[in-house]
Amino acid sequence: MTTVNWGVLGAANFAREHMARAIHEAEGARLAALATAHPAKAEGFRAFCPDLTVYPSYEALLADPGIEAVYIPLPNHLHVEWTRKALQAGKHVLTEKPIAMTADEIEALIALRDATGLLAAEAYMIVHHPQWQRAQALIAEGAIGRVLHADAHFSYDNRADPGNIRNRPETGGGSIPDIGVYTYGSLRWATGAEPVTLRTRIERENGVDTFALVSGDMEGPGGRFSFHAMTSMRLFPRQEVVFQGEAGLLRLTAPFNAGLFGEAQLHLFRAGQPDHLERFPGARQYCLQVEAFGRAVRGGAPFPWRLEDAQGTQAMIDRVFAAAE
Repeated sequence: MTTVNWGVLGAANFAREHMARAIHEAEGARLAALATAHPAKAEGFRAFCPDLTVYPSYEALLADPGIEAVYIPLPNHLHVEWTRKALQAGKHVLTEKPIAMTADEIEALIALRDATGLLAAEAYMIVHHPQWQRAQALIAEGAIGRVLHADAHFSYDNRADPGNIRNRPETGGGSIPDIGVYTYGSLRWATGAEPVTLRTRIERENGVDTFALVSGDMEGPGGRFSFHAMTSMRLFPRQEVVFQGEAGLLRLTAPFNAGLFGEAQLHLFRAGQPDHLERFPGARQYCLQVEAFGRAVRGGAPFPWRLEDAQGTQAMIDRVFAAAE
């Protein structure tokens, strides 16, 4: 597979610490360019990629014919605009989650993707991690019987950083846009189920949700089950997902920030059988995501998280906010 040349729009801290490094290190990918109006911010990227070309504007990078794919880590409210502009410039696009602020906005991106024949996707890295791929397979094969209940929890505390884009309404902040994508989307992806009833409790500060507890019922190929999903930007850090079935229980530790929050582990408990533990210490989900994107661009391999998948999660987010109102 020939190498895909990547550019990054914006010198975000997350890009510098994680995704730009993943592009630089992934097989079949080359980090070639960065666009930032602040040259000093480029130095953190040049520290691991000395030959990086730095452009003073996003438009200048998109005009470079040598850049085939762009990664967009901009604030949430800019995702749709620059995904559209990148596609119109003839680039494949991987945009940070949430790719849009409402499900309706994604419809136009799907149409533009189809019209251009380019790959556009939301950077939903967990579906590339073997922990989640294994969980999905175990549920599908009935390892825990019919799923009857699921819990998904993701919290951290950033109250000490009021200027953070997650704490600002004008940049699309809030715990649900930031990490509800993971709690809601992971339940959907692992079970193939969609929400049918929702109950919500949301607490807000300065116009953004800082705590959200969502419960209800989901229904999919395996039938109907109840669920709880909690997100917060004001609680002690916690990450955990549990699927409880008629015949067993499946627990995922570090399900979202695998390797950063802790070691990714999958625990399987079944009556009358020894407890089963699988560890995934070496899996690097950001690199796996970049490599999967490259295979899709070069060989047409299916990409496991399509815009339609992102739209389904965003539709659930839209329903959560509507239920709270």
